[in-house]
Amino acid sequence: MDVQDILKQLEVNEGTFPREAVAQAIEQREAITPELLRILEDACNSIEEIAERPPYFAHIYAMYLLAQFRETRAYPLIVQFFSVSGEITLDVTGDLVTEDLARILASVFDGNIDPITSLIENEQANEFVRYAAVESLVALVACGEQGRDDVIAYLKQLFRGQLVRKWSHVWDALVSASTELYPEELMGDIRLAYQHQLVDPYSIGLDSVEAVLSRNKDDVLFKLTLMIAFNGLTRRFRRWRGGRVFRCKRDHHTPHSQISHSRPLYRLSELR
Repeated sequence: MDVQDILKQLEVNEGTFPREAVAQAIEQREAITPELLRILEDACNSIEEIAERPPYFAHIYAMYLLAQFRETRAYPLIVQFFSVSGEITLDVTGDLVTEDLARILASVFDGNIDPITSLIENEQANEFVRYAAVESLVALVACGEQGRDDVIAYLKQLFRGQLVRKWSHVWDALVSASTELYPEELMGDIRLAYQHQLVDPYSIGLDSVEAVLSRNKDDVLFKLTLMIAFNGLTRRFRRWRGGRVFRCKRDHHTPHSQISHSRPLYRLSELR
């Protein structure tokens, strides 16, 4: 199967997982990557057209495959795609945003945090997209691409003025991310956010946040690393029996800082 044959099979969602085409795409990574990047670039310029073609699926396969490849050239394209205002990016990607966008962003991250922070602070972008962008910071800490202290410092800036002080799911994401990263430095800001009704207590309750503080910090951060390792592949691709989850081996007493973070967050190989 050549690249064009692969792309043809990935273009339209026909209700079944194109197992052989995906396997061949992975096998021919070097040859197909420029084409996947082209698909993403075209998608950035034709979102409204894609919305008129519901079976079109090439842009979604491109995002997942490039995430597996850890292709950093996809990073600005994915951020650009999801920076569009309104619901249209959700309309053309299904549940990718709420299920997988955070890890996709972390997988294609090129070392420059600014595109993610710009997406978080973009009041025109969809709030579920912005939620995923916040969660991508947690994934970057978990896989060793960003330091926890740096991300905590940025979250503190969001709490203290870089977000509009009006409830949205972005505030829920802010508290959730803080909790996952161990919220000791941010508890004052978190309590104030609840007092000002900026956080939905049904999304994450203050008692849940405070309960994390009763646990060992290193254990909390290690659990976060395990969640990334064991859940690194998306539910969508697991349902299609397309995934292999990476597992990191660790002695129970191994500190979080000593865990290897070199493995990709996504892998669609070992198809059965």
